[in-house]
Order: sequence, then structure tokens, then C-alpha cells
Amino acid sequence: MAEASSLIPASVLRNLTDKQYEKRKKAAVTIQDIVGKLAYEQEVKKILAVINILATEFTDDPRPDRRKGGLTGLAAVAVGLKEKAPAYLEEIVPPVLNHISDEDSTVRYIASETLYNVAKAVRGRIIIYFDKIFDALCKLSDDSDTIVQSGAHLLDNLLKDIATESDQFSLEEFVPLLRERMDIINPHVRQFLLGWITVLNNVPDMDMLCFLPDYLDGLFNMLSDSSPEVRQQAHCALSEFLQEIKNTPVWLLHYMWDTSDYGRMAKVLVQRSGSPDDYTRLTSFTWMNEFVKHGADHLIPCYSDILGAVLPCISDKEKEIREIARETNKELRAIIASPAEGVNIGAVLTIARSGLTSQASTTRVAALQWIATLLDRHWNEVISFLNDIFSSLLAALSDPSDEVVILVLEVHACLAEDSQNLGHLIDHLVQTFRNDHALLEKRGALIVRRLCVRLDAEQVYREFSSKIEREDDLDFASNMVQALNFTLLTSSELVELRILLKQSLVESSSMDLFVSLYSPWCHSPVATISLCLLAQAYNHASSVIQLLEEEDITAKFSEQLGKLVYLLETPVFASLRLQLVEPDKHVWLLKTLYGLLMLLPQIVLSYVFVQQSAAFKIFRTRLKTVPSYIFNNEQLKHPCNQVSEITDDSGDQVDANVYDKINFPSKLQQFQQTLRRHRFSLQSQKSASSSKSQVSTSFYGFAFPLVARSLVGLLVLGVI
Repeated sequence: MAEASSLIPASVLRNLTDKQYEKRKKAAVTIQDIVGKLAYEQEVKKILAVINILATEFTDDPRPDRRKGGLTGLAAVAVGLKEKAPAYLEEIVPPVLNHISDEDSTVRYIASETLYNVAKAVRGRIIIYFDKIFDALCKLSDDSDTIVQSGAHLLDNLLKDIATESDQFSLEEFVPLLRERMDIINPHVRQFLLGWITVLNNVPDMDMLCFLPDYLDGLFNMLSDSSPEVRQQAHCALSEFLQEIKNTPVWLLHYMWDTSDYGRMAKVLVQRSGSPDDYTRLTSFTWMNEFVKHGADHLIPCYSDILGAVLPCISDKEKEIREIARETNKELRAIIASPAEGVNIGAVLTIARSGLTSQASTTRVAALQWIATLLDRHWNEVISFLNDIFSSLLAALSDPSDEVVILVLEVHACLAEDSQNLGHLIDHLVQTFRNDHALLEKRGALIVRRLCVRLDAEQVYREFSSKIEREDDLDFASNMVQALNFTLLTSSELVELRILLKQSLVESSSMDLFVSLYSPWCHSPVATISLCLLAQAYNHASSVIQLLEEEDITAKFSEQLGKLVYLLETPVFASLRLQLVEPDKHVWLLKTLYGLLMLLPQIVLSYVFVQQSAAFKIFRTRLKTVPSYIFNNEQLKHPCNQVSEITDDSGDQVDANVYDKINFPSKLQQFQQTLRRHRFSLQSQKSASSSKSQVSTSFYGFAFPLVARSLVGLLVLGVI
């Protein structure tokens, strides 16, 4: 101490703490000259003595003026030492750093000013204290005193210059410092950190992109900062990094980042995609899109997470987000990878299944496309999860969007390519239709048509027939058959099936199909008649109609019959109409059609019968065009005369014994038994609801008593 006092005059030391700036400045210059001389003379001990007195007698003093004087003196020492200053950093820097957080704002300012002078004197050698200075600057960036902030800003700029030009600066050591502070929400601190990221990223020899996984999350956090300046800086930084990613070859990106790095960044993007801030969501999807393009292989383990983020935003309220999310979804679905490469099929299916419950149809469509894609690529794996998704796929059949229904049917059809799954599907469809009559009414035809397009129509109808044949709910069985029959007669997709049925009395395979459909079709008399007309089994159709003469004709039955009459005027039954040109060869057909005419109501008894009455007029007009012909009892005597009406594809008549291959008498008994079952069911329902309305909504009901024979009589007498 005595030695230091002898080196620095007492007046100089007093002036270091003077309130007048000029005196403090003059004292600092004097100390600078003294230390410079000592350095030249290599008086190391004396230099250390000067530093010691400034650090202990001044900077540690509780009085602010003394602390300021000591810091000013240490700055003068560093400047005076010149090129020899690095050797004394260990003695100079720690006392200064101790007062960066001093309670007195002026002391804090002078401490940052002192560090500036020291750093300027030693340049790159100050890097050994980089972490501590960086921490100090981070704190000073949010100082309550603007003067202190300005001083810290000068030091910050100098430190950036030193770091960018120094070969001792290490990104590996810097990035952990950065990462530790990225979660700080103070806008001033965030601006300070963003400044460092931007500066270092612009240095050619420093590749901040390599370390992006460590601080990407922090950058995205800053996008939603309350400060516009912070948001803008974060946006600029992210834009620069994204442009670098676009310009960097894929192989180099894979060299920089491993699978875990991609996973960490993908996790950040997935989390930000759900941000309430629109701009953050848009930015996250912009990044995600590039990642899917450039990092496909490394993102395989993250497929389900990314898909979970993409699907909801396909229907985002913001147009830009919707578009980029859809593009990302398309890119992701185009990537072909196997479970062996890390794809978690179960997780992806779970995400797709959750997408089926979305309020937006576009998301539901995308979810179904994913399920279809997975089925196409990973059939065996998807089938193992079938029980987990099947109920959701069935529920999707009730979707209000036709596009969704068509897609879900494509998925169902794909599953049903396995015969075992087809039976499982049809069984669940029948059960679903039973529980949801509205679905059967609104979507039944669409569902059946699409399944027949994707699968074998004959197989589909056989499966439905098999299920309906065992159905206990007779009303539902009737409705189901009516839906299937109407679809069969009207859908262009089922033309091949209709052609097959037209050969039912000729080809053995067609006969087998006719027989398999006949039993369930008995649940609907009109459907049974339609099937017989399609199969050209006119003799049997006439017999079926004769049985109906003894039944009550309901409004529902009459309505179905009217529809059949209209269908007889369509191209589907063009060949049938042409057969009427030669009534002598098609006696049973003519008798069948007249039987149908007699079942139709002519007189409008109720609004319900308006259309049926119109059908009567249309049908009667059609039959009037038939050439006059008188039935010959001999022609009607034997059922086998049916064969005279059937021709094969070449136009040649079929042999008579072919008619015996189908046991029509047995079929007629089967139809009659089904009628009895329905009649008994109706009576049971009436008994159970005798206190309710007399109007029945089932198979019969709304009585229209024995009119057929009366109408025949009136027709013969010419009254009608």
C-alpha cells in the first residue's frame, strides 16, 4: 500500500473521486502515464500494487464516489499498459465485473465503460471472460437507467466486433449461454439475444445454422412478443435461417443435424402450430413444410406428431395457413417409409382417426386419405389396428359431406378386399342401418353403389342377402331389401349385375345368384316381383302377384309398386318392353303386367295415392300399345311354358328343361311363408299398440281391401 501511495500522488487519488469530471479525467490520465512508464520499465510488482490499491481501497469502498474512482482508475491502468494489458486481466476484470450490478446507476455505467476500455485495449484476449461479460450485458440490457443501457450498448457492439474477428471465440461455448437465456420474456433482453444471433449468423466462418436446434424454440417464442421490435427481429432471424435451409443441399443438412436434432425442431414446430397467434402458426407451418421437403428421412419418427399438427390446420380460419398446411400434408403423405424405418403406424392411425371427428369436412377428408394411403402401403400393419378404427369409419358413413362418405367407402372397400373383412363390413353396415334408418334412406344407395364399384358387385349383394336372410327385424329387412332392390334397378354401376340376373334361367351361375337373392327379397313383394322381371321369370312373377290378391294393399306397398311401374319405362327394362311386341311368345309376361296393373289404384282416394294413380294411367297406356292378343288356356297350363319367353345372348330359344333347374314351387312357398311372418308381426304390433293410431307404418297397415279382382271385373266390362 505504501509503495502504491508513493507511486501515485495522494492528490491524484483524491481527484479520482472528485465530483468534477475534469479533475477525474486528469487524474485518470496521470495514472495512465504512470502505469505506462512502469510497464515500459517492466515493474510488474509496482503495477500490481497500483491495481491492488484501486481494487481494494476504492472499488470495495461502500461510498459510490470511491467505487467510481476505483473503476475509472482501473480503466486508466488497462489503457496505460497497452499491449501488456492482457497479462493483468485477472487482476483488473473481476473487480469491474463485481460492480456491473451495483446499486448505484452511475457506478454501473462506469463499470460498463471500464470494461469497454479494457476490452478495447486487449481485444481478443478478453474472450476468456466472454461468458461473464455476456451475462453482465444481458442484465444491463434491461437496466432501469437509460444511460446505463447506452453504455452497455457500446460495450455490446465492441464485444460483437471482437467475437466475430477472434479465433478464440467458440460457438460451441456461446450457444449454451444463448440457450439458457432464450426463455427470458423481457423484451430488452430478447432484443439483446436476437442481436447476437443475427450478427454471428452473418459471419461467413460461423455457422449458427448448425446449432439451430438449441435455440429455435426461443426464436418462435419471440414471434408473439408484446414488443413489435422483438417480433420483427425474430421474424427476420427466422426468415434468414429458413432461406439458408432452402439454399443448403440436403446432404449437408443431414450432416449438420442428426435424427434427434430434426426431432427436437419438429417438436418445436408442432407445438407452435397450435399457437393462438396467427403469425406464429403460419411461420411454424412454413418451416414445417421445408422440413418435410428437406428432412424426410430424419422426420420419420415424428410423422404422427407432424400429422397431428397438420390435420386441424388444413381447415384453419386463415387462408395462408390452410394453404401451407395442405401443401405440407401432401408432401408428408408422399413420403414412402416403412415401419422398419421408424414409422409408427398405430400412432399415425390414431391421429387420422381423431381427424374424423373434426368439425371441418376438409380435415375429415384428409384424415380418410391418410387411412387409405396407409392401407395401400402397409396393409398388414393397418389390419392389425382394424378394431381401433373400424367404429370410427362406420360412424363416418353418416357424415353430411358426400365427399367424406365416398372416401370412407373407398377405405371400407379397401379393407373388404379381404373376403373375411367383407363379411365383417357388411355385418356392421347392416347393424348400422338397423340403428340409423335415416342413414339407410339418405345414404344407403350411395354406400351400396360405391362398394359395388370398388368390389365385386355380385359378392357385395350376396353378402347383404346372407345377412338379411337371418334378420329378425322384419320391418328393417323389408326396408333394407327395398333399398338394395332400387339400387340394383337404377344404378349404372350395377349394369353387369343386372345382365347376370337376366340369364338366371339360362346360366348356372346366374341361377345361383337369383336363388341367393330370392329369400331376402321375399321381405318386399315389389322387390320380389322386380327380381323376377329382371330374371325373366315371368311365370313365377305372375304367381307371386296372384298371392298378393288376398292381401291388404298398403299405401307403402302401393307407392313401391308405382315406382316399379316408372322403372319399367326406363332403359333397364327396354328388353322387357320389346318382348311385348310378340305377346304370343311372352304370355306370362303379359299376364304379369296386367296383374301389376290390377294392383295399382286408379281412383285417387287420398293424396298418398296421387302418384300411384298416375302410374296406373301410364301403365294402362303402355299395355294398350301391346298388339291385341287373347290368352290361350293351353299356353298357361304348364309352368314350363315359361321357356318360350326366354332367349340366350345369341337370340336362340332355350331348351324347355332348363326351367326345372330352379324349384319355383318351393320358392313360391318361401314367399308365402315370409308373407305370413310379416302378417303375424303386423298383428302383434297392432295388439301391442291398440290404444294408438289405427294407421300402421309397417309392411301392411293402411288397408285397401280386396280391389284387384274388382278392378279386373271393371276393366273387362269396359267401365274403366
